Amino acid sequence: MIEQNKDEGAPGPRKMHRRTLLGGMATAAVVLAQTANGKTFQAGVTRSELVYPEDPTKVPGVPPGTVGTRSPHVKLAKLPSETSSRTPLQDLFGTITPSDLHFERHHNGVPAIDPAQYELVIHGMVARPMTFTLADLKRFPSVSRICFLECSGNYRSQDDGKIAPQQICGLTSQSEWTGVKLSTLFREVGVDPKSTWFLAEGGDSAVMTRSILTSKGWEDAILAYAQNGEAVRPEQGYPVRLLLPGWEGNANVKWLRRLELSDQPYHTRQETSKYTEAIGDGKVRQFSFVMDARSIITYPAYPAKVEKGWIEIRGIAWSGRGKIARVEVSVDAGKTWQPAELQEPVLDKAHVAFRYLWQWNGQPTEIMSRAVDETGYSQPTLKELMAARGGNMGYHLNPITAWYLQSDGQVLFKAT
Repeated sequence: MIEQNKDEGAPGPRKMHRRTLLGGMATAAVVLAQTANGKTFQAGVTRSELVYPEDPTKVPGVPPGTVGTRSPHVKLAKLPSETSSRTPLQDLFGTITPSDLHFERHHNGVPAIDPAQYELVIHGMVARPMTFTLADLKRFPSVSRICFLECSGNYRSQDDGKIAPQQICGLTSQSEWTGVKLSTLFREVGVDPKSTWFLAEGGDSAVMTRSILTSKGWEDAILAYAQNGEAVRPEQGYPVRLLLPGWEGNANVKWLRRLELSDQPYHTRQETSKYTEAIGDGKVRQFSFVMDARSIITYPAYPAKVEKGWIEIRGIAWSGRGKIARVEVSVDAGKTWQPAELQEPVLDKAHVAFRYLWQWNGQPTEIMSRAVDETGYSQPTLKELMAARGGNMGYHLNPITAWYLQSDGQVLFKAT
C-alpha cells in the first residue's frame, strides 16, 4: 500500500500496482538526473564520466555499486616493463599498498589456475606425504600479518636525476596477508627432524623453484590465500602463494603447488643462473635471502617541485631482519643527521612511515635518509656497498638515496 498525503482535497489511501510503482521510480530518476545548470547527471555512469554540478548538495549522487572506484582525479598506476611493474611509492599514503598497485614480478607471465582443481603436494622427508586442496588449507586455523615484499633486484638509477621513487625501488609493497602457517602443515605431514631444506615449486609456466631453509618454514612462513581482506590476486599468486616475511621476493614462490622436504639445497636453475652474485676475489654469494634495512624519501622527490619554507619530509623504511629502530634524515648532504619521527605501529619486517619537519631556506642542497634496524645494521651508501661487494651491482642493493633540491625547487635523484 502507498498512502498519499491526507491534506485537504487529497484522495485517501489506494492500492498501487507494482508496474506503476516501478514506472514512477524510473521517471523520478530521470527528473533527478538534471543539474542546476541543465546538464545531465546520468544514473549508472561511472565516476570518471560524471558531470560536476555547481552545488553538489542539490543533486543526488551516484548510487551504490558492486565495486568501489577511485576518484577520476586520483591517478594511480604501476609502471610496467616486460617482466615487472612497479608500485607508485611517491603517490601513496601510509604503509599499506592497495592490492591492485602491489608490484609484480613474473618469469613467464601470470598463469590461469582453477581453484576447484588446485592441489598442493607435500612430500620428501615427511612421515605422511599428503595432497591438500584449497578447501583443505582453509580448514586449518588461519593467521594474518602485515609485512613487506621486495624483489632482490629492487634498485635503479639514472644519470640525469629525472627518476621517481617508483622507478628507483618500486619493487616493494606491503599488504596484510592471511593464510595457514607452514609450521601447521609441517606438523600435519610429520616433517623429519633431519630435514634442513625444502623445495618450493610454483605452478606457472616457468615452474619457479627455490630452495628454502626448513627453519624458516617453522619460524614464520605462511601459505597465503588472502591479501588485504580478499583472495590473493592472480598477479600475486592466486590461489596460494608462499610468504616468507623479510626474505627476497623470488623465494616467496607464487602459485605454489609442491613442497619437497630434504636435507640439502636443490641448486635449481632459478637460484644458480639468477639470484646468485659474484662478490669479487672469485667468490660467489648464494642464498642471500634476507632483505637488508632500507629507506627512501618519497616526498619531496622527483618529479615534485617545492617552495621555500616549511616542508614535511616523508618516506618509508623497512628491514627483513626485524623492526626499524630509527630513521635519520640529513638536509645538508650527509654532513649532519637528525632523527625522524616513526609512525606507529612499528611492525616486524614491515614498512614503517617516517616524517621530518624542515624549513628550507631556498638554497640548493641534498636531502637523504638512512634506516637502522633493531640488529644495529645501518643502511650504507652506494660506494660502501660497492666496496663490500667487490664492485658487483647485482642483487640486494639498498643504498642511501639522496635528492638534490635546486634553487628553483625542482627535486632530482642523486646517487650517493
